[in-house]
Amino acid sequence: MVFLTTKVMQRTALFVTFGGLVTSLITTFLPFWKTMNSDLNEVENWFSGLWHTCLYTEEVGIQCKAYDSIMLLPMDLQVSRVLMSVSIVTGGLSVLAAFPGLEGVDMCVGQPSVKRLLLVFSGVLSWVSGLTTLAPVSLVAYTTVVEFWDEGFPDVMPRWEYGEAMFSGWFGGLALIIGGTLFFVAVCMGDYEQMPPSEPRSPQAKHRTRHYQKTEVL
Repeated sequence: MVFLTTKVMQRTALFVTFGGLVTSLITTFLPFWKTMNSDLNEVENWFSGLWHTCLYTEEVGIQCKAYDSIMLLPMDLQVSRVLMSVSIVTGGLSVLAAFPGLEGVDMCVGQPSVKRLLLVFSGVLSWVSGLTTLAPVSLVAYTTVVEFWDEGFPDVMPRWEYGEAMFSGWFGGLALIIGGTLFFVAVCMGDYEQMPPSEPRSPQAKHRTRHYQKTEVL
């Protein structure tokens, strides 16, 4: 395709990666990882995130409170905090490293190997950022399902369910992985464009080859 050039692919990869980074950053601080609504008291809705828990009532609205102690948190939330922090740092480094590696940016001019290395490095960091976003979200989702179907809890006891932040986390992680893959595609496209064109064979050379083949047959 005419419009699908290396320059366009690089900027598309940067745009997708940046979008995934912003989504993961928002997901990290949203309190809507898990939600709980009791059938006994339908006017109260509980929300839980990585950093605080919230209570919503029709009279007061939403009230949030930070967790009292990190050590009292469940293991899945502690691990998710660390992994989401790693995701934000690696995603930010991926965007920063990719910018000077883009074509048309007046940085590392005359050093195509450095630009190529920066794009590869950005792709790797974007992959790491995406995986460290998908892992904690999937871990919390797994523990939520296990606790929801635990037969040891009474039926009347309210249970945690998926919140909106779970789906935004999956979306952000996939966007980061897709962005990293597009960086690799852009590098491959750049390598292909820098390959020396193959010299077409002249008609005289083709005629001599046919003549030699006929001679061998005779």
